[in-house]
Amino acid sequence: ISQKLYVMSIVPSANKKSVLCCSEKDLVGDLPGARYGHSINVVHSRGKTAVVLFGGRSFIPLNQRTTEKWNSVTDCQPLVYLIDLQFGCSTAYTIKEIQDGRCFHVSVSRNDTVYIIGGHTLESNIRPPNIYKIKVDLPLGSPNITCTVLQSHLSVSSAIVTHTSPDEFLIVGGYESDSQKRMICNKVSLSNDTIDIQEVETPDWTGDIKHSKTWFGADMGHGAVLFGIPGDNKNQNSDSSFFFYVLNLGGEEVLMQSCSQGSLEEQEDSMPLEDSEEFTFLGDGVFDDDTYNEDDEEDESVT
Repeated sequence: ISQKLYVMSIVPSANKKSVLCCSEKDLVGDLPGARYGHSINVVHSRGKTAVVLFGGRSFIPLNQRTTEKWNSVTDCQPLVYLIDLQFGCSTAYTIKEIQDGRCFHVSVSRNDTVYIIGGHTLESNIRPPNIYKIKVDLPLGSPNITCTVLQSHLSVSSAIVTHTSPDEFLIVGGYESDSQKRMICNKVSLSNDTIDIQEVETPDWTGDIKHSKTWFGADMGHGAVLFGIPGDNKNQNSDSSFFFYVLNLGGEEVLMQSCSQGSLEEQEDSMPLEDSEEFTFLGDGVFDDDTYNEDDEEDESVT
């Protein structure tokens, strides 16, 4: 398992194409270990920057596996990892207010504070509604982490978070239980040292989405979310395994737009997926503006 932290960033290049750079940082100290369903947030304190990693799920250690439970997973220990981006030093903190592991939660941050919302605990099979408010202080000496438990009615896992403004987020999708999708949306507002969560207008979900047992998606930025649902395997005319929709909550009007070629409903309203922007991966995150590129000659030859 790699003991590195990978940082992805998009920067402009000389030929006007977006360059997706990947830089790696060797980690030392308390290593988080391989996991999924965790959260990573950046905090700023006293002119310093650090990464807060929390939660997640992993396979049980090899020495604890049996034939019957070879692929079993478990919640990671409820530790908060603080990672120094400059030196790659990782330190694990035990927080007395956090007793159980949690994964597939929502996390939002502002300045020196991270809010852990919802999530799922495997051992008890519950989605706790409480919120962990983790505050990070980065003085000249040792960092200080404090945690406050806030009460909430938001019980959700695997939800999607999208920004609508620097201090405002929207929580969309997810699950209320193993068999029940969460169809309502919430607005999260952060100000100074407080968090406010309000329910917002429910989107006009399509029949495909309402009747689908599972869904997934990702943040597209500026209040837009991409949703995907499994296709109908019984529909022999379907040439797609999944159907995708874009939900735009960032404007004055909530819009739901299909972007699949083989939607189960009306296809004339669908929006075709366009080719994505070309990206270049660089291992060290550094590129040279004078690097030769065959595309440059083609661009210059066009008048």
